[in-house]
Amino acid sequence: MEMAVAEAWLEKRAPVIWIVGLAVALLPAFLGPYPARLGINALKFIVLAISFDILARAGQMSVGHAAFYGIGAYAIAMLSVHEGVPVEFGPLVGGLSAAAVAVGLGFLTLRIKGAYFSIGTLAFAEALKVIFLYARKYTFGAQGIGIEPLFGGNVLLSYAYILGLMVASAATVRLLEVTGVNYALAAIREDEDAAAMLGIDTTKYKVLAFVISAFLAGAVGGFDAGYTTYVYPYEVFSVAISVAAMIMPIFGGLYTLSGPIMGAVSVYLAEEILRKWIPQGYTIVYGLVLMVSILYLPRGLRGLLLEKVFPALRGSEKGS
Repeated sequence: MEMAVAEAWLEKRAPVIWIVGLAVALLPAFLGPYPARLGINALKFIVLAISFDILARAGQMSVGHAAFYGIGAYAIAMLSVHEGVPVEFGPLVGGLSAAAVAVGLGFLTLRIKGAYFSIGTLAFAEALKVIFLYARKYTFGAQGIGIEPLFGGNVLLSYAYILGLMVASAATVRLLEVTGVNYALAAIREDEDAAAMLGIDTTKYKVLAFVISAFLAGAVGGFDAGYTTYVYPYEVFSVAISVAAMIMPIFGGLYTLSGPIMGAVSVYLAEEILRKWIPQGYTIVYGLVLMVSILYLPRGLRGLLLEKVFPALRGSEKGS
């Protein structure tokens, strides 16, 4: 009951919260190169976390999300090198390429559930890594592909670009919620057979979630290709990207909009701080975050804040 009241309290103040949040998100761009880099990376992870969460809303847990990130990165890299397509089209090209693959793959893989689906997505990502390694004529194999920098290396424009992509991702989630698609996905997640008996086209909605999720992951990959100026198969199809996409929304709170945002920012900053002492410290961060989430945060960081912080805020409002 208290959680429902807290949700209503948040919903009422959502416009103010989002305005303040966007203002805070803009700050790193004007604080120097290092804060701007941190901000860009955090925003990339936010979009990646949101993309995973959209698929999770349909009850599907992907552990091969790097597949679509990598498809997006390679799509713009190959088109840029071989056809001269500007890297600024990266998010669009990457998103559409990943979505196109997801349409065909979705009708095949979404018929399997649970651990089998998760294993299938991981196998798909690993298979793509091998394919792109050996398609040397187009991908240059293990050497990777170097491309022109996004906006000629202009950090402010790159920051504005990824911030816009994050806002578009958040707006997509909100659109799913207000159009009722989210209710269909929730019904499928809770009991797919019961949802089908109620007349919900489970395949259609699962494929829809899969395609939107893939588009956003591919868009991030397309952006990152131009931002980092290099696409390397072991990097873009790495398990680390898939794990990050999964851990961040779980830690922040699944099936919400603010949860993946909280999780992405928190986990990325923890990873960045630890990196100064332990170069491969992200593996420790991901492991600890997963353990804490499972044992102590079943509703994620967002749920904890609503349970602990909300009563205090509500009390202070009543007192004033």
